[in-house]
Amino acid sequence: MTENVKRYFTARKTTTPTLAPDGRLAFLADTTGTTQVWTADEPGAWPRQRTFYDERVSFVSWSPAGGSVVFGKDAGADEHDQLFRLDPATNAVEQLTDDPDAIHRWGAWHPDGDRIAFAANRRDAATFDVYAMDLDSGDPELLSESDEEGFLSVAAWGPDGDRLVVQRSRASSDDDLYVVDAATGERRHVTPHDGQVRYRQPIFGPDGDALYCLSDANADAKELVRIDLAAATDADAVADSTETVVSGGEWSIDGFALDAATGRLALTRNVDGYSELRVGRLTDATEAALADAEIPDGVVHDLTLGPDGERVAATVSAPDLNHSVFVADPPEEVSESLDAVPTERWTRPSPGGVELDAYDSPDLVRYETFDGREIPAYFTLPDGVAEGPETSEVPVVVDIHGGPHHQRRPWFRPIRQYFLDAGYAVFEPNVRGSSGYGREYAALDDVEKRMDSVRDIAKAVEWLRDRPQIDPDGVVAYGRSYGGFMVLAAITEYPDLWAAAVDFVGIANWVTFLENTGDWRRSHREAEYGSLADDREFLESISPIHSADEIRCPLFVQHGANDPRVPVGEARQIADEVESQGVPVETLVFEDEGHHTTKLDNRIEMFERIAAFLDEHV
Repeated sequence: MTENVKRYFTARKTTTPTLAPDGRLAFLADTTGTTQVWTADEPGAWPRQRTFYDERVSFVSWSPAGGSVVFGKDAGADEHDQLFRLDPATNAVEQLTDDPDAIHRWGAWHPDGDRIAFAANRRDAATFDVYAMDLDSGDPELLSESDEEGFLSVAAWGPDGDRLVVQRSRASSDDDLYVVDAATGERRHVTPHDGQVRYRQPIFGPDGDALYCLSDANADAKELVRIDLAAATDADAVADSTETVVSGGEWSIDGFALDAATGRLALTRNVDGYSELRVGRLTDATEAALADAEIPDGVVHDLTLGPDGERVAATVSAPDLNHSVFVADPPEEVSESLDAVPTERWTRPSPGGVELDAYDSPDLVRYETFDGREIPAYFTLPDGVAEGPETSEVPVVVDIHGGPHHQRRPWFRPIRQYFLDAGYAVFEPNVRGSSGYGREYAALDDVEKRMDSVRDIAKAVEWLRDRPQIDPDGVVAYGRSYGGFMVLAAITEYPDLWAAAVDFVGIANWVTFLENTGDWRRSHREAEYGSLADDREFLESISPIHSADEIRCPLFVQHGANDPRVPVGEARQIADEVESQGVPVETLVFEDEGHHTTKLDNRIEMFERIAAFLDEHV
């Protein structure tokens, strides 16, 4: 590869918008090489940097009263976030929590803007409790102790500030909601249900008598639903009182924001990975009037409303648009004659050393897998490679997403363009188990069906080898996190398909992974993968470490020493085992990174090393 890596990875991004009552915008930007807090006073204005750390900032949220901004920051990408308050008038920063052994998961502002709520595992590493904190009086107050291990998050305050709604994620496809009394800490379970049901992004409705959230309770795909709190007494009553407000049909509603006081509403629909943004308002408790908003063809996330609901902000990304913040004004009335609602681009992050019009957009394709199912994927050929039978053959990177409840979508990815300009095709499949295609599809790889998703990858390579543009001897397996496991599984189960492999923070041994992952994660992950108590023999059987002698292709392994999700021991054991077999292995461990490579210099070094590795072996 002769392309210069650095010019691709100097492309900047702006994400996580949050609106102040006076119209200002705060957001996260990686302009300095690590993500920091910035603010802008108006669209296109030169933004002001507000934080100046060597470590990344993970979130930012502006108080509904306007006088404070809260943000989170970890150390060495260890995900042990501490909370901080920024005074936007003076730029003074106050540290709110100082417990480096604990994770503080941001929750929500009290409606008055003087109090916050969040979840943290301060009491027990495996358990998240609910905390509240008066910003003018000091220490966090333990409001409600959890009686279960695992993920818990504070979603929203009630409109009167007397209650909180809390979400417990039991598995990737199973959630529960609780209403917590802000004075007593008393907790009420409001979503008892049978089977697995998702309840995401809950918020109290305008009168506080109902919750609105995204759920697949009534359909295979997530919808915007309303849960009547008075009727939510048992599983049957919850099922009867959960009414669909907005359906996406066969596609999921994957994001929404609601202003309880006004009923103003914004939501996004995930159509084969592309986002549709609609804005409007509730017309009654279970109906909404919505109009399309004008956005580029790409992906919308970080959807949020301002304190009065008059403006909606979101991050928009596309193959040829680096992550930028767009703002729209939801209409007062929605009618059939209303044209698409215009949006205004507030941030224009630098594209780096490659012009945006040089970025290529992928083609959405589907290929048939072993059981006749159609698997969606994004496929991109380098410029100049012909579509017909008379063409030159190029190598291909099979780029497998993590999760597994995740989805490869058409957002801005400099590494995709780097590979294309270096002469590689790029193939990005959404194998069974991916999100975005409904509950049934997401469950197709659960526990004993795990290896069916690896069979989907093998069938993808067969499909690619039938393309006259693809060099059948130049196929690269490439993936991060769970995608790293998929890479290791693919090169052990189907060793003859691959010319090389790149494994980022991947799982080599399911048993050691589950034994050593963060205490708060274990129960959630076991629900997806199988438990050590009940499924140990199966987990051993599908662990790539036990089939490492099957690996034929050179392997690149990357990890962060501070990774709390997939411990770095997973990288070290697979690298040592493969090297002992005489197969070329290159290992890169960053001592100041975790599950994600957060620092620009490290990202550049990582991809320069990968480029040289593929130069040598592919």
